[in-house]
Amino acid sequence: MKKVVTFGEIMLRLSTPGFTRFVQAQNLDATFGGGEANVAVSLSNYGLDSYYVTKLPAHEIGQAAVNHLRRFGVKDDYIVRGGNRVGIYFLESGASQRASKVIYDRSNSSVTQLTNEEIEWKKVFENADWFHWTGITPAIGKSAQECLTAACDAAKKAGATISCDLNFRAKMWTTQEAQAVMKPLMKYVDVCIANEEDAEKSLGLKAENTSIESGVLNEKGYFEVAKKLKELYNFKAVAITLRESFSASKNGWSAILLDDKECKEPYRSSRYNIEIVDRVGGGDSFASGLIYGLLTKNSSKDALEFAVAASCLKHSIPGDFNLVSVDEVEKLIRSGGSGRVER
Repeated sequence: MKKVVTFGEIMLRLSTPGFTRFVQAQNLDATFGGGEANVAVSLSNYGLDSYYVTKLPAHEIGQAAVNHLRRFGVKDDYIVRGGNRVGIYFLESGASQRASKVIYDRSNSSVTQLTNEEIEWKKVFENADWFHWTGITPAIGKSAQECLTAACDAAKKAGATISCDLNFRAKMWTTQEAQAVMKPLMKYVDVCIANEEDAEKSLGLKAENTSIESGVLNEKGYFEVAKKLKELYNFKAVAITLRESFSASKNGWSAILLDDKECKEPYRSSRYNIEIVDRVGGGDSFASGLIYGLLTKNSSKDALEFAVAASCLKHSIPGDFNLVSVDEVEKLIRSGGSGRVER
């Protein structure tokens, strides 16, 4: 069984019921989520040996987060306990032309106090096949950046493939701060995952004649971004998700892949028209699908198709986690997405 490691922050998610606004909600739905944790859950769901690294308080809320990961088969061997609080994010789900909103309350959470002395990175990556991280983790702060650098170094020495989802978060740092940290970290990365905005904000590369607000995508522009990323950083593969945002409720969804094997010219996947139940975790579901596909499938095109279909399904599921099976994803690929009742 393939061993995959992810490292980041899992947070308490408090969301308004249905599509109610923060100012009108009388209660909030509670669950847990966070970029790398979302990936860890998906990979465990797909049958891989999935390990998650983070730091959580020893109190009951911290334990609830650990229990939530355990529920989906994620291994907690390398979760450090300590500190006083679990980070929180508040979510108001948008609809039609009203966008979703996220408010963070994650300052001084336990993971911000994690130090390299608390983790034996060499042990973490023993027999590891893959290490995944996102641009959210170094945005947490200096300590997280130092831990991430040590993790990347240990993973590289262990021979693991390293993937990074650029995941720029404007509420956590500026483009200048992001690029100063992210560009040097790219020397460790084998597989780079981005969306329409991330390549520009995190690494300074923008697709021409494209507007994420209008939903207009210039495929050629993103092909050129993928080629430039691969050339500049010597990535083995570059994947870019393409979201056509017609409204908060309706999107077009596809992706492109450029790699050293089958896709030596950028390959665009099948495209899905999706009606969104919950957009949060959509990019993470793509990343986990791509990791699974690249680890288990002979064709990189098949890996990309699996990732896009898996993420399409995630948009129909409330919560951060993509709770679908390999079989369900492959059925969608075969059927094209009729949505017929299974009896």
